[in-house]
Amino acid sequence: MSELMNTTALKKRPIGKLAFAHCNKRLEICVLKSNAGYYIGTADEDGPCSRESVEYWRKHEHAASALETGDWTQKEAP
Repeated sequence: MSELMNTTALKKRPIGKLAFAHCNKRLEICVLKSNAGYYIGTADEDGPCSRESVEYWRKHEHAASALETGDWTQKEAP
C-alpha cells in the first residue's frame, strides 16, 4: 500500500457538529440509513445520534461519495 493510501486510511472523519452542539458527543460523521433514505450523520453504541446532512440519498454509494468529496450540506439545526 502506498504511503498516501496509508495516510488517507488513517485520517479521521470530522465530528458531527450537531451531535457535539446538542448532545455534547464527539462522534465521527458516517453514512446512516433511515426510512427516508441514506444520510450523513452520527451514531454511537446506542444508535443514531444526529442527522448532519440536509440531503437524503437513495443509494448508499451516493451518500458515501458525497461524504468523501464533501459534496453535502451541513444542517444548521436538528
